[in-house]
Amino acid sequence: MKPLKILLSFLLAGILLMPVALAETEIAFQMDQMLTSDTEGTIHYNLYIPDSYDGTVPYALYMALPGWGGLYFQGIGSDLREPFPYAGPAYNPEMIVVSPQLNDWGMTSARQAVALTEYLISTYTIDPNRVYISGYSGGGETLSLVLGLRPDLYAGALHVSSQWDEDLTVLAKQETPLYIVIGEDDDYYGSDSVKEAFSDLTALYRQKGLTEEEISRLAILDVRDAAWFAERNARSQHGGGGLFAREPEIMNWLFSQYKDGPVQSTGLSE
Repeated sequence: MKPLKILLSFLLAGILLMPVALAETEIAFQMDQMLTSDTEGTIHYNLYIPDSYDGTVPYALYMALPGWGGLYFQGIGSDLREPFPYAGPAYNPEMIVVSPQLNDWGMTSARQAVALTEYLISTYTIDPNRVYISGYSGGGETLSLVLGLRPDLYAGALHVSSQWDEDLTVLAKQETPLYIVIGEDDDYYGSDSVKEAFSDLTALYRQKGLTEEEISRLAILDVRDAAWFAERNARSQHGGGGLFAREPEIMNWLFSQYKDGPVQSTGLSE
């Protein structure tokens, strides 16, 4: 059976994202794709492959882990109400985007996210140095578990409006760059959990003998105050976490990461 495709734009999704050029771009996701793993079961996901992709040139890969509202039981495509799956192609048109619709934010979903990443890398012509992952809300919890399993798969990770659920030893050993962003008074998680995680992670890096400059490239904690959300008419600091997908400083950081060092800036942060 041919995969069901749905044509979504930011306006249809109820999302207005910057840069403006991307907001005018329609993105076709292949809906409710399924990967059946012998060990991890059935994994549902929505997939965007640019029309320009023909398998001859390695493309970047971006996995956006949604929050509770994007889990599979919420309905096919509910994850695409979030802005993060749409952000990648603005920064790199040669990027495949996957938005998994998992069943929870625990270890099962983390293992499924890893299995799906490995499958896509092996199935498509992917540049292994430009594989990115983000997690918003419950997806951020899953992301923390993913980075405790296979941080080596990713060039950079973005943890948004969530809490940290995993030991940091594996991540610190791999030195995968991590950007954490949250509201100071996030009304679901608060910010204490990620502040503690950031403190623990940077302490591990210092124990390894890394300089402060090196650490600043590997771990960023970005805590926005109430005024930042008020200026953007966000009634909730947690719900307003989707606004971070509009921030070129944040998204350009993620998509500029490269396993052998930063790639040339896209210029979208200017």
